[in-house]
Amino acid sequence: MNADSSPLASVRPDAALLALRPAIAAVQLSDGPAATVGDFLHATLRPVLKLQNNLLLAVVTDFVLDHHMALAKASPTDQERQLAELLTRNTKLRYTVIGLITGCFTDEEYAFYRQHRAELNRRLLELAQRRVLDQTSRVVALTAEVPAS
Repeated sequence: MNADSSPLASVRPDAALLALRPAIAAVQLSDGPAATVGDFLHATLRPVLKLQNNLLLAVVTDFVLDHHMALAKASPTDQERQLAELLTRNTKLRYTVIGLITGCFTDEEYAFYRQHRAELNRRLLELAQRRVLDQTSRVVALTAEVPAS
């Protein structure tokens, strides 16, 4: 092993993580690390949220079912309100969403995230909430697809 490689390099290749991410329109990604929290939001958070979209919706659906929320019977406005409340107040869900996203960071991105954790968690959760609320009908449909246990 040379001095530049870490033991995790062969297990967790950053290039493979980056290759999985979808391109986001109107975002110029640089090859270097994000200089600001705003850069990180556009270069990392938005693409990872897009990549993890289906999993994010599945996780929220599981929490809706676990809390026996009757989303299908509610009006669209109430559906959004209930989901927003769940995403705002449920600490376990919030930490699950954070882990879902940060688990896709490269080593360099995670180092930046650790330096700006509070601000990035706030922004990450805002973006995730907006993404879920924009797809409320999909969450409702997913709750109907999951068989009762």
